[in-house]
Amino acid sequence: MKYGNHSDAHPHVNNLSLEKNREQILNCSEKIENITGKKTTLYRGPYGEYNDTVINAAKSQNHNTIQWNLDTLDYSGLTGEEMWKRLESKLVPGSIILSHNGTKHTADSLDMLLTNIENKGFKVVTVSELIYKENYYIDVNGTQRLQTESN
Repeated sequence: MKYGNHSDAHPHVNNLSLEKNREQILNCSEKIENITGKKTTLYRGPYGEYNDTVINAAKSQNHNTIQWNLDTLDYSGLTGEEMWKRLESKLVPGSIILSHNGTKHTADSLDMLLTNIENKGFKVVTVSELIYKENYYIDVNGTQRLQTESN
């Protein structure tokens, strides 16, 4: 299993230099490793921000950049049922769903959401099992696509 990093101070990373982005990733990674003993290898910038500088900073720290294509809006206080209504018709193979810890209804809705996803015929896996690790790009919708000669 791979472990992820979301920055040290949750800044707007698109506004940072390559070096400042590297620092955000490195500082967070060091804290996680000191606490858990696990190295991080995945990175998702705060606010869903990413650009070539962010991606290059992550690569320089041996991290794969990830995004999501579905947002539960759990941070806005939606109930589990409301989150499911947002997700149900938009789920596709390979979907990565954004949710947060510490929100009002996420923890108590997680079992229902996962069950509903599986009942629609999808297999729930970790991001590290799902993502491409080489020869990919992230499109404007935050979806990983395999790099081909025609891209």
